[in-house]
Amino acid sequence: MNADDWFQLMVYLTVLLLLAIPLGRWMAVILFAKEHRMLRWQTSIERAFAKVCGFNADEQMTWRRYAAALLLFNALGLIAVYGLQRTQQWLPMNARGLRPVSPDLAFNTAVSFATNTNWQAYSGESTMSALTQMLALTVQNFLSAATGIAVLMVLIRGLIGGRRGLNRSDRGVGEVPADVSPSTNGLGSFWVDLIRSTVFILLPLSMLLAVVLVSQGVVQTLDDSLIVPLLNPTTAADGTAVDSQSIPLGMAASQVAIKQLGTNGGGFYGVNSAHPLENPAPLSNFLQLLAILLIPAALCETFGVLVGDVRQGRVLLAAMLLIFVPCLVVAEVAEHSGNPAINQMIAQTQTDGVAPTASMEGKEVRFGTTQSVLWAVATTAASNGSVNSMHDSMTPLGGLIPMWLMQVGEVIFGGVGCGLYGMIIFAIVAVFIAGLMVGRTPEYMGKKIEAREMKLAALVILIPSAFVLAGTAAAVMTQAGKVAVSNTGPHAFSQILYAVSSAANNNGSAFAGLAVNSVFYNLLLGTAMLFSRYWLIIPVLAIAGSLGNKGRVPVTAGTLPTHTPLFAFLLAGIVVLVGALTFLPALVLGPVAEHFSMTR
Repeated sequence: MNADDWFQLMVYLTVLLLLAIPLGRWMAVILFAKEHRMLRWQTSIERAFAKVCGFNADEQMTWRRYAAALLLFNALGLIAVYGLQRTQQWLPMNARGLRPVSPDLAFNTAVSFATNTNWQAYSGESTMSALTQMLALTVQNFLSAATGIAVLMVLIRGLIGGRRGLNRSDRGVGEVPADVSPSTNGLGSFWVDLIRSTVFILLPLSMLLAVVLVSQGVVQTLDDSLIVPLLNPTTAADGTAVDSQSIPLGMAASQVAIKQLGTNGGGFYGVNSAHPLENPAPLSNFLQLLAILLIPAALCETFGVLVGDVRQGRVLLAAMLLIFVPCLVVAEVAEHSGNPAINQMIAQTQTDGVAPTASMEGKEVRFGTTQSVLWAVATTAASNGSVNSMHDSMTPLGGLIPMWLMQVGEVIFGGVGCGLYGMIIFAIVAVFIAGLMVGRTPEYMGKKIEAREMKLAALVILIPSAFVLAGTAAAVMTQAGKVAVSNTGPHAFSQILYAVSSAANNNGSAFAGLAVNSVFYNLLLGTAMLFSRYWLIIPVLAIAGSLGNKGRVPVTAGTLPTHTPLFAFLLAGIVVLVGALTFLPALVLGPVAEHFSMTR
């Protein structure tokens, strides 16, 4: 790596953090606004939605009622997406006459987009009609992301429950105005949280990004395709002349904008953001990279603002960066070192005997190695899953980093909302372990962490891990699972492990080369996505309800400070330790073994 490569990474991280702070503070005002003079129009819109949809905007739900509303709404969305795929041949905006999606693939895709995973076992331009892309997939991109933010808001209300507003002396720098109080007597309304997240945060940001992407060449049209003449006409196998090509078009920019901002990741085209009509230029690449981590990073600031101490949110962000940056460096070094065998062969053909070491296999020449690696690490640190290069072509250690970032639970930034509430769960585990070491009842944000919270937190951490390991074992022990791999040895195992890790942690990216559009993988990965999303949400809501019912304990000399650099290191260490203990044996069988095979 040269100085230019390091400069690109530094610019990206700097711009990301500079934008995250003001956006996070503004989202705090949006999500907890109470008759703020600047947001009276927001309240009017919420009341209008409540009147039309028939819900009470002032209702304070229990965690069980909140969970029931969330699950019902998401189930209806899943059914709608499934139905649109199965009936698209009869619906308008299907000029190419695409057939209905098979039942198993339709199930997998419906679950994928409802759970914010956006795993795609198909090529969008040849499988989904324009109406299905817009009405089913793009809509779910908004609603699944808003669901994650809604669950995060419930957990925040549980942590700050019992506070009747914040005194000015309690508020940190950049706190919300005094007339925008985060105090709550309950856990809020799912419907209000959904509207605020969708209408006032995700929709405006997506519209802005979509306009900018269109200016860079991302397609946005109702035309189904464009016929262009070939520069070099050819002859087909049956002897007919081929002098033109049909290029699929559609409403790509609007879907790309929310797929990145909502950490969805599902591409309009099969090759995702490696396609020149989805990601045509270096500027579009940089903006999409920013969008992947922007809201997850900004929500850390939102958390700090709403709990009355911005340091609390910034410690969580610091813990994420303590893991993200070393992972990025390892992946960059691995990819710039390349494959020694290939480097040696290339060097023998050069007159000076020197070969470029950076691995360009599977990468876009428009973006190069550094931008491709940065995307791979960012998209798996967040539960985004979009790609601008093929992860299957990365070096073994370069591919290990994205795989492991998913396996730790998508908490290093993670998805919109779900990444931060996952990290808060790890923070609860960290204070519990610290409490055991000093013989004191653990506390987090003034709430005692007791047996109930720890049992629920254990479920949140263990459920995705169990699905990853059990699903991988099922795939490697069955013929239906093994027949899909395109390689042998450790890399074949890595292809399967990566796919199940991606599905069970709601990421959606994949190693290319694994033929997953089969009944076996559609059902296996669809089930993993479904349970790993909602079996995590329910324990998180239960923790919020439990904490919300507890009184606040006063800070004493024995209270563990959770706003210090020491706690950031402790939290990052807990995340790394859990990930290593759970997945190291599996990683040794896959990418680690492949690395030693490559370098021996």
